[in-house]
Amino acid sequence: MKVEILDEAQEDLLDGFRFYECQSEGLGDYFLDSLFSDIDSLQIYAGIHSVHFAYHRLLSKRFPFAIYYRVARKTVRVHAVLDCRRDPGWIRDRLS
Repeated sequence: MKVEILDEAQEDLLDGFRFYECQSEGLGDYFLDSLFSDIDSLQIYAGIHSVHFAYHRLLSKRFPFAIYYRVARKTVRVHAVLDCRRDPGWIRDRLS
């Protein structure tokens, strides 16, 4: 299965990197390594996660982030990587 990270999701990852890098030098890199590891797991586990706001949602193992994706044929498209601590209304609006 091919995994494609859309531009919006790439921007979400950069925002998360910037936030964690400001907290502690090197933490941003650890954030990206962790999230990319979670995203890579979609090659095997795509489609098994619960559906929220019309997207499958994979919860990150190490950070309070959710990866929202859709499966089309043999391609997984990651649409957003969002902080779970955000207001659910904001998340719903972001995914609409």
